[in-house]
Amino acid sequence: MKNRQFYLYIGSIMFFIILVYYFTFAWLFERYAAVDSYYSHGLLVPLITVFLIWRKKEELKNLDWEYSPWGIALIIFSLLLHFISTLFEVFFLSGFSMLFLVFGISLFLFGKKITGKILFPLSFLFFMFPLPLEVINSISFPMRMFVSKGSLFVLKHFTTIPITNEGFQLFLPKGTLIVENLCSGLRSLIVMLALSSIFAYLLKANMFKRISLFLWAFPIAIISNLIRVIVLCLAVSIYGSQKTMGFFHEFTGYLVFVIAFGGLWLCWKELQ
Repeated sequence: MKNRQFYLYIGSIMFFIILVYYFTFAWLFERYAAVDSYYSHGLLVPLITVFLIWRKKEELKNLDWEYSPWGIALIIFSLLLHFISTLFEVFFLSGFSMLFLVFGISLFLFGKKITGKILFPLSFLFFMFPLPLEVINSISFPMRMFVSKGSLFVLKHFTTIPITNEGFQLFLPKGTLIVENLCSGLRSLIVMLALSSIFAYLLKANMFKRISLFLWAFPIAIISNLIRVIVLCLAVSIYGSQKTMGFFHEFTGYLVFVIAFGGLWLCWKELQ
């Protein structure tokens, strides 16, 4: 009976959220599907949250539901923030209000103990809400500059390839490589932060090691992207810009994630 009641609650909550946040979901899907999206992983985030909660199903069965009045306060705050954000079309705030709403509903229906047990899975939903484009661009700019200057330094000091740099452009004998926004490494950094948080959550170690593992996402993502741009520069110097910017350019984009994931996995193994 309790399971049936639980699924009825969850179904009702999902219907309520979809109804109230219809325009926010439309904005989310638009950001996910954009050609230059930094959040194409967004649709996977709630599925991972559900899976992480399902892993704790045996622990959750043994806990009693305790209705917390704090949940009501958080629900009211979340809905107010959502309506104000929607009114002014500030959809990223509306998105984050959805995160607060989920916490509020969990506290109100299931209490502090159950919410505490699923604290990380619920918090992981943070990674499905895109930051404003202004923030993205302000972070992307210095990262593009770092990648451009870093590639120039490595190729100048460790190869005999003649290379010069102007802003985000790298000039090579057979063509030019432009470090665009998506080549800054920010997209891989956002994905790696989400992955490293899961790795840290699953790590059987103390809090210091978990935080260390999470923070390793920063150098791993940046270095793996720097390697990609260096490889692209080498390809441009051999085959020219036109040939490099086709399949090879796309292939190295996926290669970045393979390298970064491998680095993160090695860190996880070392810290176990």
